[in-house]
Amino acid sequence: MKNYKHVFDAVFKEANKVVVGQTDVIEQILVSILCDGNALLEGYPGLAKTLAVRTLADLMNLKFSRIQSTPDLMPSDITGTYIIEETSGKRNFKFQPGPIFANIVLADEVNRATPKTQSALLEAMQEKQVTVGTNTFKLDLPFFILATQNPIEQEGTYPLPEAQADRFLLKIKVGYPSFEEEKEIANRFTSSIREPRLKIMLNKNHLLSLQTLTRQVPIANDIKDRALKIITATRTNKDVISYGASPRASIGILLAAKARALVKGRNHVSAEDINEIAYPILRHRIILHFEAERKGMTTDDAIKHILDKVK
Repeated sequence: MKNYKHVFDAVFKEANKVVVGQTDVIEQILVSILCDGNALLEGYPGLAKTLAVRTLADLMNLKFSRIQSTPDLMPSDITGTYIIEETSGKRNFKFQPGPIFANIVLADEVNRATPKTQSALLEAMQEKQVTVGTNTFKLDLPFFILATQNPIEQEGTYPLPEAQADRFLLKIKVGYPSFEEEKEIANRFTSSIREPRLKIMLNKNHLLSLQTLTRQVPIANDIKDRALKIITATRTNKDVISYGASPRASIGILLAAKARALVKGRNHVSAEDINEIAYPILRHRIILHFEAERKGMTTDDAIKHILDKVK
């Protein structure tokens, strides 16, 4: 299998011209895209979530659109609607596409939108199509939804139901930068107003062929078995986890591990890929037992507990 590490290294290098640090976040967004999946980004305000997504869209020459979720956002504001158009004295209904008709759609603060509007994203995420009235419109491929949510403000929000969160392949945690990274951010954004010019590194056709290639990355049977045992363990460790992950997580962990191996320049899946990808795969798919929560355990602690147990 051809080594694509130089391609992804070039993507990271170009992205670094705009986004300081956040290498893990960009890597996990790339993994999600290679798996033809959707990702949920969670982090405090001002951590370059939107900037990272927009930068990747530019590097891949993909059409980008942003939906700012608010409680008064309607499903038709996302999917589009029919408008009356008058030509030669005749009135016709014409479909006006909404922001969902793009390649990368950023649903900003998705937990601020009402459940009805959140569900308008589901068909697009799963079926890659949009139904308005009696008509169904296919979306242009590749198509990804990257949703962000703010973990601190719960006032006036509608948390994603577990069943809906399960549709996201990865839940990516966006952390604070290190002191050196913050110094670089401060220097970069207080001294120059000129935006760096980015080179286009990939295009739609490259991405579609890379998605096909991802599925062909070999995985040894013992590594595959361990990955599946990790998912099963989330259902049997009732002292830590009340509700475990669905079979969607089994598919997700294997596919995402293959994509990570490809990004890292390896031609096979390693145990490290499984260990690293287990966190974003399982974070939003498990519900902690109340005793574990009482002890101050986080979902990441519970995942580490499972990984240590399953050898």
